Amino acid sequence: MKLNDIRISALGGTICSIWASFSFGDLFQTALLAAVGTFVSFVTSRLLGKVSKLIAFLKTKI
Repeated sequence: MKLNDIRISALGGTICSIWASFSFGDLFQTALLAAVGTFVSFVTSRLLGKVSKLIAFLKTKI
């Protein structure tokens, strides 16, 4: 066997062992938490933008 064959075999075995350790439930939970995090980030940035505009508006009136 050549050195490249050994490296490819080792890499393939590593990938297969990592792939086998994932379950559908873990992947679903990760995707769901990513979606929730994205939504919370979006809502927070929108609210902070509105608060910032409100503060700027109130400063002009004082």
